[in-house]
Amino acid sequence: MSETLVVELCTEELPPKALKRLGEAFAAGIESGLRERGFLDPESVATSYATPRRLAVSVTCVRPVAPDAEVIDKLMPVRAARDASGITEAFSKKMKGLGRLHLATASLDATDGPDRVYIASDGKADYVYLRSLAKGQVLVRGLDESLADAIEQLPIPKLMSYQRPNGSTVKFARPAHRLLALHGTNIVPVSALDLDAGRITDGHRFQSRGELPIATAEAWEPTLAAEGKVIASFGERRARIVAELEIAAAGAEVIMPDDLVDEVTALVEWPKVYTGGFDPAFLEVPQECLILTMQRNQRYFALAGPDGRLQNRFLLVSNVEPHDPEEIIRGNERVLRARLADAKFFFEQDRKKTLASRVDKLRSVRYHNKLGTMAERMERLQFLSSRIATMLGADPALADRAAMLAKADLLTDMVGEFPELQGVMGRYYAEHDGEPPTVAAAIEQHYWPRFAGDALPAGAVAQSVALGDKLLAMAEMFGIGNAPTGEKDPFALRRAGMGVLRILMEKQLPLPLLPLIEIAFDATNAVPGVKRVSEDVQTFLLERLRAYLREQGYSANQVDALLSLRPSRIDLVPVQMEAIRTFATLPEAEALAAANKRIGNILRKNESEVAPAVNSALLVDGAEKDLYATVQELLPVVRDHVESGDYTSALRSLASARTCVDRFFDDVLVMADDGALRANRLALLRGLSEAMNQVADISKLAS
Repeated sequence: MSETLVVELCTEELPPKALKRLGEAFAAGIESGLRERGFLDPESVATSYATPRRLAVSVTCVRPVAPDAEVIDKLMPVRAARDASGITEAFSKKMKGLGRLHLATASLDATDGPDRVYIASDGKADYVYLRSLAKGQVLVRGLDESLADAIEQLPIPKLMSYQRPNGSTVKFARPAHRLLALHGTNIVPVSALDLDAGRITDGHRFQSRGELPIATAEAWEPTLAAEGKVIASFGERRARIVAELEIAAAGAEVIMPDDLVDEVTALVEWPKVYTGGFDPAFLEVPQECLILTMQRNQRYFALAGPDGRLQNRFLLVSNVEPHDPEEIIRGNERVLRARLADAKFFFEQDRKKTLASRVDKLRSVRYHNKLGTMAERMERLQFLSSRIATMLGADPALADRAAMLAKADLLTDMVGEFPELQGVMGRYYAEHDGEPPTVAAAIEQHYWPRFAGDALPAGAVAQSVALGDKLLAMAEMFGIGNAPTGEKDPFALRRAGMGVLRILMEKQLPLPLLPLIEIAFDATNAVPGVKRVSEDVQTFLLERLRAYLREQGYSANQVDALLSLRPSRIDLVPVQMEAIRTFATLPEAEALAAANKRIGNILRKNESEVAPAVNSALLVDGAEKDLYATVQELLPVVRDHVESGDYTSALRSLASARTCVDRFFDDVLVMADDGALRANRLALLRGLSEAMNQVADISKLAS
């Protein structure tokens, strides 16, 4: 009879940042193992559980015995199993080893109940096969194997070796001390990590009465909650934390990034939210510092008012629920007060020096052993940023100033303590120093975007420095041979490349890509050993663009059509891609794409024979005369549309050429015996190709 199965592994506190993933992998491993072995019904459902001190899975509709299964063994080639005198000794030994010697007949075709020996081809040769019926496994064996496989495949960040009381050494994420396995009311006597399964589980470390006997698999979760004070479900525990945070916030906004909520969920088994406070004087410190101090050091949740400003309250999630929580609250307030005092001290000390006064010390900071110091890189960034600012019509002096100060905050105490605040603290210190607002904003925003979906730099000066910083990093690293390879990207060049593309596209900056890259390499001219590999960087960026456009829903053919032309103006890419998508829906698109592909092949094979221009006097066939007239009419129309940015109309206008193109290929022999006619017709096709491929290589749209 199919019943619910629950398997639980009780441990010491597991790594919180890995807990959710461990719980999901543990459940998935056991479920897949049982399903592969035939223990699950089609409607079986597995539910994962993970708390700081346990990994568990509950699976519904689990059979006590897997069904019998037909097994087909490929034994050996017929020529090895039988010779002129009958069956071979090798075949007899094989069948004896399988306990099927009575089926070893000269015909190689014998049946005994569900067992059968027969001959079949594998596509290359005839083989002898044995079909037999394997008895289904009992659950204890299937679960034992599935549990071992699941534990072996867990994504454990770092294994710990520990000794069991019997002296055996075990390796796991943390010491495991109890294993529970119940199928309905019955214990499944499996073993893992030198533990034998039973029906006892551990409740909350502080709030339960200790060991808890579990009557049935279905009773495991409710018993654990009611008597053990443990919410076993990661998702349910997380939802309760979020709900209690919202209630405790009393109308304020809870600053709760997902990763912090997940980490806190992984630290508690019975969450309870309390409210603490701190001295309002600490609010003089930039709120980014306060929030980071609370989140990173203490796993607290900051609160913001309706105006977005931080309040002098915070929320903490405790793993215990005492009758009087005041001691817990006061203790956490004391700890936070010390942390905030440190942050305030760093902030006050940093402001005693201007950012500009720190710049000279960048000469003692090594950027890269092949690329010099941070000061030398700063000078390269100044050169590049001011050039880009000029191209954008912004003040190059402001861009130069922002680039000079952009990395100075790396030498401050606050950024030394919280590297995540680089740029942010630079802005605060620049504002304190009286730097122009544009410069202060650029210091922070030149790091943007920091991740997918992040904000982009807002003004032309900030955009100049942001583009400069990212392009310079690519020029430097590609130039010394440190381009990303496979999954390795130690200098985050893929992220930098995507940042360049997003800024150009979403801010619609009319900057040609290859010249930008060339200027970045100009900035490295004084650095020995940097090779000028501009086209490599361009190709790298276009490949990043390819991945981005595919994520936006464009087909591979549509993306290829644009990127085959290696577009220079990235700001025009979105409208060009929409034009290509629209063109692809036209009834004429497929035929024109196929014709364009054919034209491209002809021109590539006969490039040396193409006449410099079409000689209308050599047009002798009506179809080629009509095509020439169409090209002469079409080319300026397409050019006008392209110059005005109306790429959709440019591509739509090609539809009118379909009839002439089809007729030309039906009626005209391009590769005529007459050399002059042949060269002229090739020139005509070149003109047609030029008209058709101004926006995209539409041959790529051919199926």
